Amino acid sequence: MKTKALLFSLIAILISFSLSAKTIKGTIIDEANQALPGVCVTIKGKSTGVVSNYEGKYSIEASKGDVLIFSFVGMITQKIKVKDQLVINVQMKAEQIKMDEVVVVGYGNVENKSFSGSVAGINIRGSSSGKVRRNKVIEICDYEMPPMNHRNTESYSTISENRFRNAVKSPVSTFSIDVDAASYSNVRRFLSKGQKPPVDAVRIEEMINYFNYNYEQPSGEHPFAIHHEIAACPWDKDKLLLHIGLQGKKLKTENLPASNLVFLLDVSGSMSSVNKLPLLKKAFKLLVNQLRPQDKIAIVVYAGSSGLVLPSTDGNQKEKILNALNRLNAGGSTAGAAGLRLAYKTARKNFIDGGNNRIILATDGDFNVGISSNAEMERLVEKERANGVFISVLGFGMGNYKDDKMEIIADKGNGNYSYIDNILEAKKVLVNEFGGTLHTIAKDVKIQIEFNPAIVAEYRLVGYENRMLKREDFDDDRKDAGELGSGHNVTALYEIKLAKKKKKDQDLKYQKTELNAKALSKDEIATVKFRYKKPDAKKSVLMTEVIPMNIKPEESLSENYRFSAAVAGFGLLLRNSEHKGNCNYKMLIDLAQDAKGDDEEGYRGELIRLMKLAKHL
Repeated sequence: MKTKALLFSLIAILISFSLSAKTIKGTIIDEANQALPGVCVTIKGKSTGVVSNYEGKYSIEASKGDVLIFSFVGMITQKIKVKDQLVINVQMKAEQIKMDEVVVVGYGNVENKSFSGSVAGINIRGSSSGKVRRNKVIEICDYEMPPMNHRNTESYSTISENRFRNAVKSPVSTFSIDVDAASYSNVRRFLSKGQKPPVDAVRIEEMINYFNYNYEQPSGEHPFAIHHEIAACPWDKDKLLLHIGLQGKKLKTENLPASNLVFLLDVSGSMSSVNKLPLLKKAFKLLVNQLRPQDKIAIVVYAGSSGLVLPSTDGNQKEKILNALNRLNAGGSTAGAAGLRLAYKTARKNFIDGGNNRIILATDGDFNVGISSNAEMERLVEKERANGVFISVLGFGMGNYKDDKMEIIADKGNGNYSYIDNILEAKKVLVNEFGGTLHTIAKDVKIQIEFNPAIVAEYRLVGYENRMLKREDFDDDRKDAGELGSGHNVTALYEIKLAKKKKKDQDLKYQKTELNAKALSKDEIATVKFRYKKPDAKKSVLMTEVIPMNIKPEESLSENYRFSAAVAGFGLLLRNSEHKGNCNYKMLIDLAQDAKGDDEEGYRGELIRLMKLAKHL
């Protein structure tokens, strides 16, 4: 009997072992055999789930007999039963989707009438009723939707697109650089949920500058290099498109100055959602792991009131810093102004001469106690900027997201602004682009272009509407402008209408402007000037570059030119711009695909997938 009992026990153990969880790994690709990040991999009937990384790889614990579900917006959901295999590779295929009455939700049953405002739809075949069954809903991973009765209070500054300007009457265009990238990741958030973004959420310059371009590093005395190309405009062959790129010098991590950082973290009740404070904590843990012993971190939090939860601490005391982050919980109203004041006070107290003194504000921007108007917030930040403490902003969440407030704080605080919609975006901003995000190599960077009226009839700057400056602001060192971080690059595009006949002189009663011989020689289409200050300087430095009239044929254009043009065109379509010309998704997708390049991190491939999705919304 003992022998039989032992035998049954062994059999039971073997059966249990065969059914126990094992690690399933694999790679997910699209129809072009490109890695597909962001795919939800879940186990049917369980809450377990993971998301594929930028290499398309995933790893999940599953048992024999489990069914793995692979889902991605715009792709056909696949279900694969786990057998004896340890590797399951998947190729996702695009789903033919169209506009209809059905909405995209996170989970559960929904009726259209429960939504307020505009929501893009997805056509689900076989259902004509107002209700959507769960198995007919595109489900989204790692994202918490607001309650259906939640009033959307997101706010964005109004953007009035730049118009064409006459090159005789207004030959000079002046603007501040912009290295913010929040608009692109925010647009991605909307599209990934099956919605078109609000028009004013689409800032084309931020979409363009989200991506890195393969510009050559500077080799001279200046901290950045200038690049330019000009060719026929892809969406209007009767016009030219001028591409101007700035490449900031990339400093090695060991050569970066010591940092005095103050994490200013919003822990108010509005930050309780999974895509707010929980994601914020994960994001800042990535940043903590980048710190060196000479760096210092303090943590200030604010809700109904503000407080210092971690005094300035050396960067090698990572466990102490992480423990302080782990203890944070959301609750209360949002006294953002009090938090800002305490953060600046903490930064000044631990100021490092010649170092990187910076506040990193993480919030949904919903300041509802204390100073809350944009004008008051702007004055507070401008006043403190003079003390040498810069501020960068990381935005989180949705539903009550205050984009306009956060953009002002970063712009006026000599910092940059990013929107963190997932942990991979946090990795991009706080790990991959660590130097550029936190370390300024040039401040108050301004660009001024004088167009040659003998060649140019009219011109239009694509984007940068909230960065435009007056002509006289260029030489005024008191005028604030954008900052350039270590390794960052900035790209600007101009649409140009050519002069088809001899340019008329300026039509004024009391003065007359004539084109000189240099203009009439037509060998220069424009001259571009740059002004910048070193991080600790008050006087600016001038750079000048002539742009020759050298129109490149399409086949010789760089990947930088073609890809930036594709991104700009995408922005024009999302805004339904009057300047979109012949833009269409097929043209832009082909242009971006052809200029995709190495794309080691998968960012460009992601843009192409978003274009394909937006095409059907």
